[in-house]
Amino acid sequence: MSSTIVLYPTPAIGHLISMVELGKLILKTKPSLTIHILIATAPYNAGDTSPYIAAVSAAIPSITFHHLPPVSLPPHLSASSTHHETLTFELLRLNKPIVLQALRSISRNDTVHAVIMDFFCAETLTVPAQLNIPGFIFYTSGAASLAAFLYLPILHRKSDQSFKDQNTLLDIPGVPPIPSSDMFKPTLDRNDKVYHDFLDCTRHFPEATGMIVNTFESLEPRAVKAITDGLCVPDGVTPPIHCIGPLTVTKEGKGVVRPKTLTWLDSQPSRSVVFLCFGSLGSFSAEQLREIAVGLERSGQRFLWVVRSPVSVATSGLPDPDLDSLLPAGFLERTSERGLVVKNWAPQVEVLSHDSVGGFVTHCGWNSVLEAVCAGVPMVAWPLYAEQRFNRVVLVEELKLALPINESENGLVCASEVEKRVGELMDSESGDSVRNRVLAMKNEAEAALKDGGSSRVAFTQLTESWN
Repeated sequence: MSSTIVLYPTPAIGHLISMVELGKLILKTKPSLTIHILIATAPYNAGDTSPYIAAVSAAIPSITFHHLPPVSLPPHLSASSTHHETLTFELLRLNKPIVLQALRSISRNDTVHAVIMDFFCAETLTVPAQLNIPGFIFYTSGAASLAAFLYLPILHRKSDQSFKDQNTLLDIPGVPPIPSSDMFKPTLDRNDKVYHDFLDCTRHFPEATGMIVNTFESLEPRAVKAITDGLCVPDGVTPPIHCIGPLTVTKEGKGVVRPKTLTWLDSQPSRSVVFLCFGSLGSFSAEQLREIAVGLERSGQRFLWVVRSPVSVATSGLPDPDLDSLLPAGFLERTSERGLVVKNWAPQVEVLSHDSVGGFVTHCGWNSVLEAVCAGVPMVAWPLYAEQRFNRVVLVEELKLALPINESENGLVCASEVEKRVGELMDSESGDSVRNRVLAMKNEAEAALKDGGSSRVAFTQLTESWN
């Protein structure tokens, strides 16, 4: 019988990619193991993951994907009117007996040393426990937001108001004071089912054998210490925390054709370009796109900007944005000497690593934050969804790796704010301060992953506990 680790991500492509990267890291350090990944069918349109799964399967024979049979959600939960997170929690709940069956099936041929599941799957920790298999949580964001998640039941008891109505600063161990309105977007309204889904989820975290976090100790020392010292679960047990990051995307092989974005960057001066990219779900209104364009033009800075179709258009299935109709008349021509606008996608890791890139306007998704840190690129923090507003507070106030973008009361970021922040990042003392801090943190990230570094040591201890 071979020895194996079973991974259980949620269906969204970002969570799947993070889990596969963890699988690759396990195989790199323990090549004798095999990896089994359980794939649940998304209860909403989460994008097609089959090309990605096929590519990983072809490149890494030690990783096997198991597609779990689809389940029917209750009729009152429709994909069009329910939070994606609520649909995901319901799917994972209904999947528990199927996961038990899958683990029993895998165990007939292999010795399962551990099951590692996405934090959304915390309620499923009871399943490997039934089979006496250690169950771990893989938390794909940072230690600060994990501290807040662990502390959520305490915050729930402290007030009977929704976060969106509290208008206060939240005091969470290991974290700077958080405006209540900057808590994770799905948890802002306690009358919403998704709030209680997250609350129930966090109550299961203490059942884990351990928690694996995609961060490194010197990036978030205060949050890591607060969790380790048990301050975030004062009335219960905190499982051991394993900070193994930064874990970022690695490509299988190199493409033959070099993307246009990189050849354009080749012709730009060192550290002169600001890169604007807002993640796979980052879509703006047409009005907001025009404000960004005006701000970029007025700033006089060189820029590389990834534009997606506006929200209303994207949902109606028009994949490519029509730049001429979305952006101000003549914008592309007037800025052609110093700017490049690309549709939908750019190779983010390669762009951030390019010598010409000197700044990054980001939605504060944790993977993007780590990619910027690893490349030594300072950030402007422009959060959109999930835990990103929380991440902005941590990045700006605690880690000092980013400058904030400030929205108007109606949520719009005006052109003058874009102009101001981009200029400040690329050419000011405060921009230089953030840049120096990020470059120092880049060295810390490299040190954490080397022999004897904190993340390497934590990962070794984790894998040795499976023997």
